[in-house]
Amino acid sequence: MEKELKQVIVVRSDLRLDKGKLAGQVAHAAVSAADKSKWKRDWMAVGQKKSVLKCADLQELLSVYEQAKRSGLAVELICDAGKTQLPAGTTTCVGIGPAPEDLLDKVTGKLKLL
Repeated sequence: MEKELKQVIVVRSDLRLDKGKLAGQVAHAAVSAADKSKWKRDWMAVGQKKSVLKCADLQELLSVYEQAKRSGLAVELICDAGKTQLPAGTTTCVGIGPAPEDLLDKVTGKLKLL
């Protein structure tokens, strides 16, 4: 049986983003990370499973980002442009994958759903 593919987006919960802003940042992360993934085509063909998880703050987000990079996963750190509610350069979330679920779970398995 083939491994299930998914994508994970991890969002900082300390920023308390408005729903619309949050949706935009998650969308940036999803598209940017997917474009880097060697599993993108297969993932696109099977429904684009994804989970949006939360982390406490910038320090935890950067730790997840570094762990994903070390694991060889497609990863993209998202920094806001500063045109609405956040100062320019505020790091908001990270997109990881798509990749086999077991590889992602090694990096993000302890995080809770947003």
